[in-house]
Amino acid sequence: MSITIESVAAGLPTVTGIDPVELRADPYPIYAALRREAPVAWVPSVRKVLISDFAGCVFGEQNPEIFSSHVTNAHMIRAIGSRPMVRKDDPEHAAERGAVNPTLRPKKISALWNGMFATNADAALDRLADVDAATPDLNRDFARPLAAKNLIDLIGYRDVDVDTFARWSADFIAGSGNVLEEQSIWDRCDRSRTEADAVLDDLLPYLLRHPDDSMASLLLHGGMSEEAVRANIYLTISGGVNEPQHMVTSIALLLDRHPEMRPAVDADPAEWGAVFDETVRYYTPIGMVTRETKRDVTVAGATIPADSQIGLILASANRDGNVFHDPDAFRVGRDEHRHLGFGSGTHMCAGKWVAESSIGRIAMPALYRRFPGLRVDESRDVTWDGWAFRGITALPVTWN
Repeated sequence: MSITIESVAAGLPTVTGIDPVELRADPYPIYAALRREAPVAWVPSVRKVLISDFAGCVFGEQNPEIFSSHVTNAHMIRAIGSRPMVRKDDPEHAAERGAVNPTLRPKKISALWNGMFATNADAALDRLADVDAATPDLNRDFARPLAAKNLIDLIGYRDVDVDTFARWSADFIAGSGNVLEEQSIWDRCDRSRTEADAVLDDLLPYLLRHPDDSMASLLLHGGMSEEAVRANIYLTISGGVNEPQHMVTSIALLLDRHPEMRPAVDADPAEWGAVFDETVRYYTPIGMVTRETKRDVTVAGATIPADSQIGLILASANRDGNVFHDPDAFRVGRDEHRHLGFGSGTHMCAGKWVAESSIGRIAMPALYRRFPGLRVDESRDVTWDGWAFRGITALPVTWN
């Protein structure tokens, strides 16, 4: 794979020939070419300056005073209707995130949520077991409904089914990555936001009178406006279903492709944590985070003008050969423990510990205990989608 550097102005290359359709099909060859030939470049087809190497992405994450999260005309804001905490800088971001942090820390997760995660995993496994033996799909029949039910309970939603909730998430994620401004995607976002708003119209007054440990309650009692509460709930719906769902299917696919890993996790459940961590690096679900430069800044010899919209390609950074030995190999127990799968700095993913616990330590071990002979059904196709947010959309499986 090669790219075309059409011009270099003020040290910033312009790269053409990158087709968003090809990015959605398989972004990794394009990422490798960008890291090799132009790790910082203006890419007109996605209307962003893309930073694709590890050092550049870390620099962007660690310098929020230059790389602001308060992005102008961000697609996420159009998708969910208002500006959530991840599209704000500190101290505003910190104040809103501080409201929900208490229920998302490891001790609280263990005390409040792990029992519920285990119950939901068992129910999702029952659903998978009931599927016609000829057509089970791990994404449709286990990963998506499980991720949705966990988040319904964590947020505190009532009176919404898992399929509707998962659809809201998929629509908001599609909108957040709608770099081509497809109207059909905006229509999906508007419909889902209207439906989700209708449920909150009843839920929020109830939680005002009956506070609990749910995220919606903590946001509501956190001193922010109702508009901000709703925006942050929709932000949570977006990533809180999408990323855990993709982790389930990515882990299952990689274990199928690497059967030599199975004896270790079967013998020692603690190994699931290492499998989860390497999968986040290898198939990073949050492929890109968006920033906006507050002033001119030079990165890797390229000068980026102020007010530029930036894409920090975390999925590419996690395959950077300057940091990871044999980066395109799936290797559990790597010496290089630091990756950017959850971002870094002040905007590191708030759901990191929830995902590690609910998926890495509970759902995946339970899946293989119930179906020890689980494997990919090679007679049907595995499908992927997305690059800014990327994951498996169909994973046909079978078992003995």
